[in-house]
Amino acid sequence: MTNQSIREGKNERLIRLPEVQSMTGLNRNLIYEIEDFPRPVKISTRCSAWVQSEVQEWIKKRISQQR
Repeated sequence: MTNQSIREGKNERLIRLPEVQSMTGLNRNLIYEIEDFPRPVKISTRCSAWVQSEVQEWIKKRISQQR
């Protein structure tokens, strides 16, 4: 989540790993290995999540690269 999106009033949503896997079809290892995949946000000492809009943008980018 960027400061700009906060200022613009966009509602951002954090999603956990199972939802990221469901959205992308990727397994846990690939999500962490793919260099251009969005990085997770630490939400507690033992918990991470991804910004949903960043994952959706990554998916759109991948689709457009293939067409």
